[in-house]
Amino acid sequence: MNSIKSTMQITRTMEMISTARIHKALERAEEAEPYKDAITRMLANVAEAGFTTNEQPLLAQRSEEKHVLFILVASDKGLAGGFNIVQQRAVETEMRRLKARGIESSVITCGRKPTEYFTYRKMAPVMSFVGISSEPNQDEADRIASYAMRGYAKGEIDRVVLYYWHAKNRVEQTQVVEQLLPITKEQLTMPNKPREREALTKVEGRAYTDYAFDPSAEEVLGHLMPAYFRTVIFHALLDSAAAEHGARRRAMQSATDNAREVLDTLERTFNRVRQGSITTELNEIIGGASALEDN
Repeated sequence: MNSIKSTMQITRTMEMISTARIHKALERAEEAEPYKDAITRMLANVAEAGFTTNEQPLLAQRSEEKHVLFILVASDKGLAGGFNIVQQRAVETEMRRLKARGIESSVITCGRKPTEYFTYRKMAPVMSFVGISSEPNQDEADRIASYAMRGYAKGEIDRVVLYYWHAKNRVEQTQVVEQLLPITKEQLTMPNKPREREALTKVEGRAYTDYAFDPSAEEVLGHLMPAYFRTVIFHALLDSAAAEHGARRRAMQSATDNAREVLDTLERTFNRVRQGSITTELNEIIGGASALEDN
């Protein structure tokens, strides 16, 4: 009972810490969202107005898929329910499925937990970031984006897929699996209505056909696409940080509630045993007194 009380105090404290931190993390994600939405709409509009060629490296379509890069955003710490393991197993399953088809794959991990997970399984990440999952920075996003774009432009990578958790609010998180590359003409010029935040294919677009481009629409598009790519990754890191605090708060709340239930059960058991022991002692005393009276 004392051990469970100590554990419950720890889980309750962690729940309170996550509750305090999630507000700041959500604010960071929300503050970054307007810029991301703006550059996404700008990219879609420029593509709609001036898309005339597929010569841009990030728009090049592969006739055959040989190598897939996964970007997995998770956390440095555990005690957050299925926050890490769900994403890790999803990426591992997809990598093994591709391997069975003869397609190579690699993974970039953001967080100590996924880094250790894939390293232990002899699937060492090509790039990893640890110690900053709760406070991601722009440099982390730039390095990931540069690696992915450089590999795709050289033909070493044929597809880039991003896995992370989206914080819908303080208590709910949803898994996001988004293909970042390749970007198709249809994705750019035929956007759908507003999305769950990240996918370019679901951003509401407003096409303007009277743009004047200098030096050319293709070159402008070539500058916008890397900026968009970095912005999407950075926003995913911020979003995942908020989701991590939300998942940990919920997990610790559940652990605290479970500990309280176990403690209540043990207290009832303890009281029954103690009551039984007292009753037995009283019976023995009464029995002894009765024996003395008989003598």
